[in-house]
Amino acid sequence: MSKIYFQGTFGAYSHLAALSIDPNSEIIPCKTFDECFLKASQDSDSKIIIPESNRITGNIGVEYLIFKYRLNIYAEYFQKIEHNLLGLQGAKISDIKDVYSHAQALSQCSKFIKSNKLIEHVRADTAGSAEMISKIMDKTKGAIASSLSAKTYNLDILKKNIENEKGNLTRFLVMGKKIIQPELNKKKYITSFLFKLKSKPAALYQSLAGFAINSINLTKLQSYPEKNTFDSFFFLCELDGHIDDPKVQKSLEELGLHCQDFHVLGVFEADKLREK
Repeated sequence: MSKIYFQGTFGAYSHLAALSIDPNSEIIPCKTFDECFLKASQDSDSKIIIPESNRITGNIGVEYLIFKYRLNIYAEYFQKIEHNLLGLQGAKISDIKDVYSHAQALSQCSKFIKSNKLIEHVRADTAGSAEMISKIMDKTKGAIASSLSAKTYNLDILKKNIENEKGNLTRFLVMGKKIIQPELNKKKYITSFLFKLKSKPAALYQSLAGFAINSINLTKLQSYPEKNTFDSFFFLCELDGHIDDPKVQKSLEELGLHCQDFHVLGVFEADKLREK
């Protein structure tokens, strides 16, 4: 049986995403993102599912691990984020005084929290908060987490979909050590790569010219300082297209002339939710 590692505890949104992608896998929690990447780099038969960005709150902050481990990206998956107020069985919304969750979840449900005059408590993750509530056995304490967390820890859903904005999505990346790439056909693809430029004036401007000339659309371009410095940067980049497309190849060849480090992270089908 194949393994999928995720960060957090059972009932987390990463667990929910893993079940959606491959319910027949052995799904294993890790304490940290670093541990997930390490496990996958040691076991070529395993995969990890990592939240990369959120539509509302932006980047999750795993780019330095993507750069460090350089695992292959097999797929992207957009998980709908629906936050729920969870409490002990028999509890009512009016009983809840304190609410526990991950900082982002609390932020995404700020209107509900304020309107119900709840006291916020930041915890490491949503599902861990639900697990804690199930053990404390105090009806005045609630958690903001997924419906899977409610099922996992035998809690009641006191109020569904309490997020400020509906249609909130988190983008997950499925990654692993093996290099697997789909063949080019008529589907929509994304090519993901990272690069570090040679140190010279206007290097970034010159390096991107090939994409403009070949009409290649860049969907992500982010810079990150390398090894805790602010004078050496690497870039994480994604483009619309398959690496075997001649126009994409020409663009990357042009980019390569300006790089001292270049690494393809993966080629994968674009999630259909991108079209909505």
